[in-house]
Amino acid sequence: MARIRPRGNGPQGLPGISVTGRRAGTFCLLLVAALCVQATRVQVFQADDLDHNSANQRLTVERYARPRGDILVGSERITGSEPTGGRYAYKRTYTDGPTYAAVTGFASQAYGNSQLEGTEDDLLTGTDGRLAGWALWDAVARRQSPGGDVYTTLDRAAQEAAVRGLGGQQGAVAAIEPATGRILALASTPSYDPGGFAGHAAADQEAWNRLQADTDQPMLNRALRQTYPPGSTFKVVTAAAALANGVVTDPDAPTGAPYPYVLPGTTTPLVNDTPACDRPGLSLSAAMTASCNSVLGYLGVRTGLDRMVAMAEGFGFNDPKLDVPVRAARSNIDTAMDGSQLALSSIGQFDTAATPLVMAMVAAGVANDGTVMRPQLVDKLTKSDGTAVRLMKPAAYRRAMSPEVAARVRKLMTDVVENGTGGNARIDGAVVGGKTGTAQHGVDNAGTPYAWFISWAGPAGSDAVPPVAVAVVVADSDATDVTGGALAAPIARSVMRAVLRR
Repeated sequence: MARIRPRGNGPQGLPGISVTGRRAGTFCLLLVAALCVQATRVQVFQADDLDHNSANQRLTVERYARPRGDILVGSERITGSEPTGGRYAYKRTYTDGPTYAAVTGFASQAYGNSQLEGTEDDLLTGTDGRLAGWALWDAVARRQSPGGDVYTTLDRAAQEAAVRGLGGQQGAVAAIEPATGRILALASTPSYDPGGFAGHAAADQEAWNRLQADTDQPMLNRALRQTYPPGSTFKVVTAAAALANGVVTDPDAPTGAPYPYVLPGTTTPLVNDTPACDRPGLSLSAAMTASCNSVLGYLGVRTGLDRMVAMAEGFGFNDPKLDVPVRAARSNIDTAMDGSQLALSSIGQFDTAATPLVMAMVAAGVANDGTVMRPQLVDKLTKSDGTAVRLMKPAAYRRAMSPEVAARVRKLMTDVVENGTGGNARIDGAVVGGKTGTAQHGVDNAGTPYAWFISWAGPAGSDAVPPVAVAVVVADSDATDVTGGALAAPIARSVMRAVLRR
């Protein structure tokens, strides 16, 4: 009789599953597990790299699929968006591009973004997490929030006065509200129109190439990203250091500065630009009014390297991370110098170099009783409906000097305007303090000098902190009188007058 064998009984006694079937099932499970691991690796761990891969156009298409948020001055929008009818549905527009380019920067479909368009890009494009209402639902629905808006601290009248004053010259203006650090004007010339290359067409590429080839460098932000030797405007820092450290106790008393003053360790005298300085024993007050190199160089050496550096750093020198929120270039004063180098640095030469922003901080710190406020270009960030997501709050940057020292430096600066080289900055009905500067540069000082002026102004008879401090540099001009008093002071006056009228 034939033996009947049970069907499907394997080692585990499970009917209907052969060894081959079990192996196939196990293999399929391993494949599913491998797919899950790979999907997790790609979607979780590699997501960011893939999102930002240059070959991935999806994010770029999404970025321009809706209007971009705007940048505002007061309540007026200085940017916009317009439909293109192309793959990138919207591109950036600018209502007065050259006037505000140093502030807005550019947002280009082909060339990225810069300045506020760059630092606030997440908010403007709507990807900032602070804009989301129901974050989980938005993620599930893959819905992006509308772009938010950036309200600047600019004063329209001051900005326009700065650009108009610079005209066709190569230069920059930075104006600050001393009590808060709000940046009222930030101008750089020659400027450019960021709307000229906002798209992705051949015309945009041609406009970009022309700007890149322009030897005047119109896309260089000279107010924030370019440093210049500050020349005699740095004498404000030297005077403050001498007063703060007791090297000078009475600005009207003789300083003991010899004439001629020979640079330490050399046989080279430190020359002056006017015969009014060519005598020994001048007071600090007289030396500031006439802008005497010999006296201020001597006082810088008497004050000493460490104390000079400390005072300069109180105003923002040697800070590599000065953000407004756009990052400014590092203004420099060397921390290792011999006596002759220190003397030259004390009059704003040698390797001393500053951005117009930091020199505006110098004037603002003097005006604000010695406290330097952190400069800020953004007043508030909002959602598209106007709901604030961040409000600017004034914050102290550093205390550079005591109120008593600041008061003495203010008196020195008002004397410069009333009786000295800064007369072109006078404003009727206002108290104005300032300091001129004409900085040499180039091989054997053969370059056209940089014409500087720093100042502050407030209503006459007011005890309040002056509402505006300004730094102006004219870096290249065809004028015959290339001095801070002749070229830069009138520009500062127009900016200060615009703020005072408000």
